This record gives sequence, structure tokens and C-alpha cells, in this order.
Amino acid sequence: MRLAPIALALSFAIVLPVSAQAPAAPATAAAPVAQGPYVLPPLPYVADALEPAIDAETMTIHHQRHHGAQVNALNQLSATVPELKDGTIEPVLARVSTLPAGVRNNLGGHYNHSLFWSVMAPAGQGGAPSAELAAAITAAFGSMDAMKQQFSQAAATRFGSGWAWLIVKADGTLAITSTPNQDNPLMDVAEVRGTPVLGLDVWEHAYYLKYRNLRGDYIAAWWDVVNWNEVSRRHAEAVAGSR
Repeated sequence: MRLAPIALALSFAIVLPVSAQAPAAPATAAAPVAQGPYVLPPLPYVADALEPAIDAETMTIHHQRHHGAQVNALNQLSATVPELKDGTIEPVLARVSTLPAGVRNNLGGHYNHSLFWSVMAPAGQGGAPSAELAAAITAAFGSMDAMKQQFSQAAATRFGSGWAWLIVKADGTLAITSTPNQDNPLMDVAEVRGTPVLGLDVWEHAYYLKYRNLRGDYIAAWWDVVNWNEVSRRHAEAVAGSR
């Protein structure tokens, strides 16, 4: 008895061996991790600890994918750039204009993000500025509120992607500045140089999932999670180094 065409097709479908069936689409492979002297620092808090100022999804993507990619690129560069072989950061930034552009972008990003994670803490756990830092802020800007306003303005008006900074200058006084992309005030290309004690990332990947284009709302909320204990420690260290 001859099978009808449909029945014939079904009979073949039933007896086809697994090896003859179309393979499933492969899962997306994770990006390879380049081994080397630079290490992605863990967050000093869980990913959702800074909510509602910074949401857990943004924190996870920002830390693992963006910062992680910069560390990975640095380790790849360390195979061909001698200055990176031992994991050095600050001295390399000080002469970054003499090195390949990848060093400026990725070492800058690594330094900037490492500082960024550390100068934040869950709301209510960041303490207050030390007496020395508070006095320096008053001397430089007139008041804490005036400093926050000037810093927020620097962050809000940074065109495109970049950072806002509170820095200790060579004479030990404070100043506010901003830099484009992943530049920072330690670099020999910076318009205003000094040691950062507080930094705010205003790249869109730092806030867009939650705030969309409302950078000002992100900046205002961020003040609630500043880790003044860490900022004070960095200030004391930078002032001591300027003497």
C-alpha cells in the first residue's frame, strides 16, 4: 500500500535520528577574559545597595560590562605596552599623552570607575565630611551647598560623556573641574590637574536605564549616596602628599 505524501513525510520525521536533525542555535559565548596585571575590583556593596539613587541593573551592567571591558582591554594592552606590565596606574596616567590611545581610554576608565565605586555608599552610611575637609570646602567655595551647586553644574554641563571632579591641587587647595570621556585630572592632558577625591560619572550608561535623558535628576539623587568617609580619607591623603 502506498502512503499518501503527508503520511510519508510524517513517517520520515518520526524516524529521523537526532544526528540528522538541524542543530540548535548556539548560546552566546561570554566575552573572553584576558589575564594580566589589572583586576576588576569588587563592588564594596551589593548591586542594589544604592537604590533608589542608582538601580541594581545599572550598577551591575556598569560594573561588570563597562568597567570589566576596560580591565580586559588593559590586560590585552599590557602584552605590548611595557608601562602596563606591572599594573601601574597613576604614574602612567601622568604621561598618558605619550602612549597609545587605548591606554588613555582604558586606564583612565579603570582608575575613574575604581574611584567611583569607592566614593559611594548606601544612603545614611556615608558619614559626613571630616572637619578638615569641611573647612577646605568652606575656604574654597564658601559653603558645602555652594560646592555641591558648582560640582552639579560641572556635571550637568559636561558635553557628551565624561566626569565631574572635586580635586586637591598641587598647593593643597580644592577645585572643581570636569573631563571628557575617560580622562581625569591626573593625566598630563587635563586642563586642570590635581588629585581626585570625589568623582561623578556622567556617561549615559551610568544613568540612562533609570533616568533616561534627565541627567540633572541623576546628579541630584547621587548626592544621597556619596561616601564622605572615603572622600575625607582621600582628601587627607592628597593634602599630605602635596606638602
